[in-house]
Amino acid sequence: MSKKYFGTDGIRGRVGEYPITPDFMLKLGWAAGMAFRKMGACKVLVGKDTRISGYMFESALEAGLTSAGADVMLLGPMPTPAIAYLSRTFQAEAGIVISASHNPHDDNGIKFFSGKGTKLPDELELMIEELLDTPMTVVESSKIGKVSRINDASGRYIEFCKSSVPTGTSFAGLRIVIDCAHGATYKVAPSVFRELGAEVVVLSAQPNGLNINENCGSTHMGQLQAAVMAEHADLGIAFDGDGDRVLMVDHTGAIVDGDELLFIIARDLHERDKLQGGVVGTLMSNLGLELALADLSIPFIRANVGDRYVIAELLERNWLVGGENSGHIVCFNHTTTGDAIIAALQVLMALKTRNEGLAQTRQALRKCPQVLINVRFGGGESPLEHPAVKEASARVTQAMAGRGRVLLRKSGTEPLVRVMVEGEDETQVRGYAEELAKLVSEVSA
Repeated sequence: MSKKYFGTDGIRGRVGEYPITPDFMLKLGWAAGMAFRKMGACKVLVGKDTRISGYMFESALEAGLTSAGADVMLLGPMPTPAIAYLSRTFQAEAGIVISASHNPHDDNGIKFFSGKGTKLPDELELMIEELLDTPMTVVESSKIGKVSRINDASGRYIEFCKSSVPTGTSFAGLRIVIDCAHGATYKVAPSVFRELGAEVVVLSAQPNGLNINENCGSTHMGQLQAAVMAEHADLGIAFDGDGDRVLMVDHTGAIVDGDELLFIIARDLHERDKLQGGVVGTLMSNLGLELALADLSIPFIRANVGDRYVIAELLERNWLVGGENSGHIVCFNHTTTGDAIIAALQVLMALKTRNEGLAQTRQALRKCPQVLINVRFGGGESPLEHPAVKEASARVTQAMAGRGRVLLRKSGTEPLVRVMVEGEDETQVRGYAEELAKLVSEVSA
């Protein structure tokens, strides 16, 4: 059964446009509360990132949840993975995050976690959707839910992050620049790294509700690159608006993407005999990652794009580590979902263990040239089903003769078709990508 509202990462869209409206959020809170109450007494944690519409949607969700008889615990601005962690520690039935992740402030969305800190199962999402299509009711007055605020949420999460590295670990002598994207990590991330001894220079940690992800964070790396060079730092760390993505910059100012960070973490675990199986990437993972892991005899499989699919593959295989080149990295040996701060700490531990800098450590992975072009898609028939697009894709794939890949897919979170071509010759790869992107654009018009 297909879902009407839930995408690959919750419900997301432009603020003020259905379903990202206060009236829908009220109904969603009620429907979620009714669904969670079927499991018994119901306690739901609600956190958010720093975008201005979060206040409005927090109030609407709170009213909906309490009208269904659910108790609500408000966390305020907190990274998405913090809500997953706190949902477990407070033994809540669920956690809700109000966030549009790496998108600009005029988008927003809702993500749900189960009481175990994992994505909601499909059947529960479908139950919520069915309830959304029924009339809203209110429990009798004596059963209306209560609302409270968790005042020490940041401190709890900071200690949890620090616990992901061995007791006594010190990053003293390490000078790092952190870009918080004016987002949910703006308080906790600097504290984590400072308390572990690093010298920290902080960028983009003055959220005003409108500047989240604006020319900063993991989607706009130029500011961090310049700061690392200007500060003569050892490395830079960039988070996205809700703190579940991380990218880095080495001391030369070069960007280190999620594939490279995933490799560094996996190799470190492998060398310490703690990897447990292999690594899960996605259809977008660079071919170089697959080859570098193969050189270490580490199994590698590709999931569909989206951290929920990476997590599903990890769970099925009982593996520990997976991620995406965008910077979603999952370390199941420490937590239940993608966590940017914890992933960054694992990279720093790997560097410390090898006594190497990031620029040196990343050299073990030689990435193949990969060109990604986003083409806006206005709806209607999918351009990916167009005969001309299919024929061109097959022709390019054949021309690359097994030494490259073509991947065309629709985004799960934005109205885009992503055109990706990967191979050994960058000029050839770019030419093929531009040819395919132009064709997709033409048939989408």
